Amino acid sequence: MERSIQKIGVINWIILLVVGAGSALVGRYAATATGTVGAALVGIGFLVAVVSFFQMRLEERERLEKLEYEELRKARSSGTLFSETEADTFPARRSREQFEKYLLPLFTALLFLLQGGAVWWFWKWLGKAAPPGLDHAPIAMALYALFALILFLLGKYSSGLSRLDGQRLLRPGAGYLILGACICFLVAGTEAAAFFGFPKVDFFVAYGLCFVLGLTAVETLIGLVLEIYRPRVKGQAARLLYESRLIGLLGQPGGLITTAAQALDYQFGFKVSETWIFKFLKEAMLLIILLQLGALFLSTMFVIIEPNEQGLLEHFGRPAGAHAVLEPGFHFKWPWPIDIVYRYQTRQIQSFIVGEVPDPDLDKDRTVLWTRPHFKSKEGEGSEMPGMLVASRGQIARTDTNEKAVPANLLTVSIPFQYQITNLLAWAYNHANSDELLQELANREVVRYLVNVDMENIMSSGRLGAAEEIRRRVQARANEAKLGVNIIFAGLQDIHPPLGNKRTPVAAAFGQVVSAVQQKQTNHLYALAYASEKIPSAQAEATNILAQARNAAVTKVALAEAEAARFTNQITAYEASPSVYTQRLRLDTLARSLEPVRKYVLTATNTQDILILNLEEKIRPDLLGGVILPPEATKSGTMNK
Repeated sequence: MERSIQKIGVINWIILLVVGAGSALVGRYAATATGTVGAALVGIGFLVAVVSFFQMRLEERERLEKLEYEELRKARSSGTLFSETEADTFPARRSREQFEKYLLPLFTALLFLLQGGAVWWFWKWLGKAAPPGLDHAPIAMALYALFALILFLLGKYSSGLSRLDGQRLLRPGAGYLILGACICFLVAGTEAAAFFGFPKVDFFVAYGLCFVLGLTAVETLIGLVLEIYRPRVKGQAARLLYESRLIGLLGQPGGLITTAAQALDYQFGFKVSETWIFKFLKEAMLLIILLQLGALFLSTMFVIIEPNEQGLLEHFGRPAGAHAVLEPGFHFKWPWPIDIVYRYQTRQIQSFIVGEVPDPDLDKDRTVLWTRPHFKSKEGEGSEMPGMLVASRGQIARTDTNEKAVPANLLTVSIPFQYQITNLLAWAYNHANSDELLQELANREVVRYLVNVDMENIMSSGRLGAAEEIRRRVQARANEAKLGVNIIFAGLQDIHPPLGNKRTPVAAAFGQVVSAVQQKQTNHLYALAYASEKIPSAQAEATNILAQARNAAVTKVALAEAEAARFTNQITAYEASPSVYTQRLRLDTLARSLEPVRKYVLTATNTQDILILNLEEKIRPDLLGGVILPPEATKSGTMNK
């Protein structure tokens, strides 16, 4: 029996070595990150199995030494035969003790360093790893499935033997065998997911395996520290220092259920583990898990497309014919992975930016200045890039040198584009990364347009026309590439000269030039406005003076002629009747003089009235004109005359 156990130990580490090497080769062949990390775990299991087998050999030698000692003691009862020291009498036991005292802690420490170093290296490597290749996925799935089957069968057999009394040294290798089987199953699953269009699953599972490797490293370190302070009881077998309890649960999952049952018994104070419901759950746990997985599998038959989305249905990785595009609503399909639905925001306006990306923290500022950085900083660069080339017709050559003027300048550009997907099949299948291609097309057309347009024109009156022209060009290139999108908007609001630096503040200098040009234009317009105001005013004043002079001349001549004619007529009238003319002239003068004067008429002559004269200014007659007094006031005679 012992020979058989040792053979199983040899087979364990040989299988782990072969499968670990094969898994590493297949993982490199298929470019799978999960397979590479899993191969490292299987390789660590190989080292553990080798040390476990070596310890198994030492214990077997010690057992044979004890049997030989017992046989010799029975054959020869003389005590002088074994008068030597115990170390000389039992060299195998001494070798086993020295191995457990020195070599096992040293191996465990090296194992911790190996696990920790593997976690650190894999974590950095996964950030730069390429997605798995699809060409070798079927072969990799078949090989990993074969590895998983071999490891699982041998692991379950070794795990069953390890439950026997005295076969604890098979547990570490059995745990890593079953762990390797689970890893190979996972790698086969990630290869299938990558084959059906989910390459990121491989990275997620690889990071999960790194986490498991990190947990085993922490467990190894804690076990190594606790071994220093562990109380030693003579005759009691210590737990293997390099054995992982976490990985051991895979080889003996029943131990976890037993531990949970004991915890429940202790917590509730009675044998919960002996109740029918606990026994039923223990026996039907696998069935319950399978039913839940089945329900989860069947739930993939139902798809709900949101109002702003369209779904793309694939049947075995190909478009599902006339029903490939799913409109918003509830739909049925074959379960995953037969049918897979990809969602796209086709009813939503999407956007991207060509050039610099605005800093969202500065969006709340009401004023954005050219002289202050307002774009996202890029790693290893300043706050703003130098910009894009733009034509400039206004460049002036320097007079102090023979250098010619360069007919180009730089602009810091941040152009937002808004688009909408109009043909989902073209967007999804004509190109691998349609969104990236659209951004590249837009960037190319912006560069081409800017090098052929004047800088002053695009920053002033030609901005709206330039935006429409860029939008039209990008739409034309998108139609040629059959992207199936409609370019809705292209904005040129945020284009300005580069910020520069402290020595050459480009934006500030450009702002001063623009300010001077605007001030010049303002002064010119102010002069035109002043001239437009003063010249018509002077002309109107001159016309008014001339008109008044002509009016005065006409009035004076007419009055003089009238006076002369009246005088002639007066002489004729006076000569006809001097007394009548004189009396009439006096009465006429008296009437005109007394007309504006207030008058009082006294009709009674035989009374001695007291007259009170009100010398206040009389109210204007025109204010009381048209006033109708009531009859009572007229009859009472109360009206003052």
